[in-house]
Amino acid sequence: MKKHRGRTYRKRRRKQSTDFILRIVNLSHRKKYILLMKWLKERGYEDNKLRPAQFSETGRGLMTTKTLQADDLIISLPEKCLLTTDTVLNSYLGEYIEKWIPPVSPLVALCTFLIAEKYTQKTSLWKPYLDLLPESYTCPVYLEEETVNLFPEPLRRKAYAQRQVVQELFLSLQHFFFSLQPLFLESVESVFNYNAFRWAWCTINTRTVYMKHPQKACLSREPDTYALAPYLDLLNHNPAAQVEAGFNEKTRCYEIKTLLHCQKYEEIFIGYGPHDNQRLLLEYGFVAAHNPHSTVHVRTDTLLGYFLKEDRQRPVKVSILQEHRLLEDLTFGWDGPSWRLLTALKLLCLKEDEFTSWKKVLLGDVISQRNENETLDLSTKICISMIEETQYVLQKISLLKTDFMHLASQLTLIEALWSEELKILQLSAEILQGLSSTTV
Repeated sequence: MKKHRGRTYRKRRRKQSTDFILRIVNLSHRKKYILLMKWLKERGYEDNKLRPAQFSETGRGLMTTKTLQADDLIISLPEKCLLTTDTVLNSYLGEYIEKWIPPVSPLVALCTFLIAEKYTQKTSLWKPYLDLLPESYTCPVYLEEETVNLFPEPLRRKAYAQRQVVQELFLSLQHFFFSLQPLFLESVESVFNYNAFRWAWCTINTRTVYMKHPQKACLSREPDTYALAPYLDLLNHNPAAQVEAGFNEKTRCYEIKTLLHCQKYEEIFIGYGPHDNQRLLLEYGFVAAHNPHSTVHVRTDTLLGYFLKEDRQRPVKVSILQEHRLLEDLTFGWDGPSWRLLTALKLLCLKEDEFTSWKKVLLGDVISQRNENETLDLSTKICISMIEETQYVLQKISLLKTDFMHLASQLTLIEALWSEELKILQLSAEILQGLSSTTV
């Protein structure tokens, strides 16, 4: 006899179904994805597990239509589907790249191909893939200066360095781009402009998978390790993802295998590496919520600002810390202040009669209870000061979002970064408070 369900059960089922619809929107029926799947199938790709979908929390990604067990293949993309330097050299660009001296890098070769193909997108063999690539990115090289100036250190410094690298690389390639004029009816300046180059550079920097290729005589000696992988690059990053990925020489496919059980209709994730949020924003243009690898950096001048210049041993202490590289990468994390931060503080807190024991500090020994207490006290003060600074920046961003509507999406991204850092600092303050109470 069929078991009858009650009204409460039916309501719960309807709510779960509604929540699912609101959370995930299947995109596989849309024309662009249909054309891409047809294009991939013509090149030997077969799949009945993954579907493109829009997720409320992560945006566009891939979901599985089947339950996956550990060691199951997520995706196996044939070599014919990959865009590599072999693709470029076998194209109309090959003869121009082969004769150019000095040789261009693998990165430049791929950038050049992407720019040229996007310019002739309607007739490009890669059109189904190009149609799904973003029109712009949220890496620092794309962000407005007002936004970059809101970055925490050292991200702000790295962001400006990235912008300079891309600009200088573009300027250095002008003569090479001019050599391609015979391929275009229009002036090459209109094809290979900075905006096009920036787009191509970000496409490669954010979307390529690692695939080692043999060194080619017509390219520079820089490592040739790039491969653009259509459809596969829809997979989003999650710090908790556990996968194995690489090119299988036997099957001649780029394969990704999950090491975890995945439920049917779940989003499938991959991991870009154990990167903190500042690195993720710099290289990929996004911030991961609850990223276990994230830390908050403490500036050296902030640290040293808590110690009197009148301390006669201060120059020697700073010299020791510099020699042992203990003024670099000072951080607060989800588990509190880092060992490097506490060690630097302990050494700086040494009294004159304790200074001869500085080597013991580097070994992790306890010098005195006074030194331990003062270290925790200063660490707490620094943490609270950084919490206040972070809250001030978040208030500033909130006001800017109202005043500069055209920067709203960029400011929301930076807001997410600072919000994550605030959570880390607040948790670190709680941890330090607990440590202080146990040492009193």
